[in-house]
Amino acid sequence: MNSKLQPALYGGLVLGVLSALPFVSVGNLCCCLWVLSGGALAAYLLQRNQLAPITPSDGALVGLGAGLIGAVVWQLLAVPTTILMAPLQARLLERVLSAGELPDGARQVFEAIRDNSAFTLAKFVIGGFFTLLVSVVFSTLGGLAGAAMFRAKTPPPPAHPEGFVIE
Repeated sequence: MNSKLQPALYGGLVLGVLSALPFVSVGNLCCCLWVLSGGALAAYLLQRNQLAPITPSDGALVGLGAGLIGAVVWQLLAVPTTILMAPLQARLLERVLSAGELPDGARQVFEAIRDNSAFTLAKFVIGGFFTLLVSVVFSTLGGLAGAAMFRAKTPPPPAHPEGFVIE
């Protein structure tokens, strides 16, 4: 397998799975945590597979690959997760709406979420485009950061034989 493809695949899988899981995905609200982590993981794995230090462009490239793969994984997992979680989400929203007084504007927000919670092809396409855009940008940044954090130290120069003096 290509030296950059395998780290990008693993980084993309981590990015996509963690971003698609119902409660775990909240980590992305914190500065795209899972997306950045997928790119950084890909850079770490790339560095681990070679002795020479990776360059920032290597980190960015492998992070970009992780973002592309992660966006596909994210969307493929998000569709069944959304369909399976829709009834639970609807019951939860009904409980919130029937609980009594809500602050100004909150009722309208919860009603809008309830009314727009059904899965549609348009949401899938628009969401997929947005997911791709966010994944590619932030996982590339994660790959750059990972290249800086996990970069191997430059190997020392080869030892000279005893008695050999370089002037």
